[in-house]
Amino acid sequence: MTKKIILFNHKGGVSKTTTTYHISWMLAMQGHRVLLVDADPQCNLTALMFNSNEEFEEYYEKEDTKQHNIKDGVKVAFEGKPYPIQAVNCIESSSNKNLFVLAGNPDLSEYDSSLSFAQTSGGSLYTLQNLPGAFNELINLTAAKYNVEYVLIDLNPGLSAINQNLFSLCNYFLVPSNPDTFSVMAINTLSNVLPRWVSWMEQMRPVFENSSYPLATTTPKLLGFIIQRFNVRNGKAAKPFRDYMQDVEDAIVNRLVPALRKKQMLLDQSDYSNANLAANYCIAEIPDFQSLIQKANDANLPVFALNDEQLSASGLVLNNLQASREKFNDIFSNIVSKIISMSSHYESSPHTV
Repeated sequence: MTKKIILFNHKGGVSKTTTTYHISWMLAMQGHRVLLVDADPQCNLTALMFNSNEEFEEYYEKEDTKQHNIKDGVKVAFEGKPYPIQAVNCIESSSNKNLFVLAGNPDLSEYDSSLSFAQTSGGSLYTLQNLPGAFNELINLTAAKYNVEYVLIDLNPGLSAINQNLFSLCNYFLVPSNPDTFSVMAINTLSNVLPRWVSWMEQMRPVFENSSYPLATTTPKLLGFIIQRFNVRNGKAAKPFRDYMQDVEDAIVNRLVPALRKKQMLLDQSDYSNANLAANYCIAEIPDFQSLIQKANDANLPVFALNDEQLSASGLVLNNLQASREKFNDIFSNIVSKIISMSSHYESSPHTV
């Protein structure tokens, strides 16, 4: 069964796109077919699939590709066209045969006001009945077309109606964060927002059950949080990062997790234990990529997939880069191992939409 996972934090600058890309690539590299959904109007995730800005821009100009993106995929619902949503053609990675991308669209946010109205109208307007389930339908059809096992969704920072909708259709979610005071504030906000979004979904599901595109029947479950973008000194996070990391952990354990528990947004404790997840729900600590990230961006690859030639160094510098590459390979391999373990119970779930 397809498992939908979203990395979400309304705080900007927490490396959601980069981390989503790296996790997806590692899953695909290990043999799982993966669909990446770019729901960020900046389209940075989509751009990673092209070798140049020219190729990226051409995708949105050529007749045979320009309408194959997330916004045009749901256009028939949002513009009231008399035909159904269909799966779109995805961008296929030339370097990883199991990785596919449902392209973003810079104008996706144009649909936010219509969706917001539809989601708050309580189904009172017939013309809006099909909007709340449209993204779920598009993703389900596209995932089926490419026979994928995992769908990972990348969002823009914010608490928009589109973000609410896409979060609510997922089976699982990860919370990326940075070691800073703003991440702590964001997690405290999520403690209120995410349960409220699930409550909305529970209330509205019966309202839209007879629409052409019903709402998803899932409740998103926490897989854990990721803390990233910190410097390392003597094998551990440097000060003052360590203090902020503790603050983030405290916010997760003392604010977010209790709020999620009340809405059944946690897995069984045995699922976390079997995945060897830390008691604080931290799935990984990812230090700053340093100079590797620019080399990875130049090669359109994750940092752990760079070969020695792409590292473009020699001597001690090359040795250090190789060691960093292997460290990040181990980190993301470990993340994926935990995700696979924690999501394995989904096979027996009665909700498969």
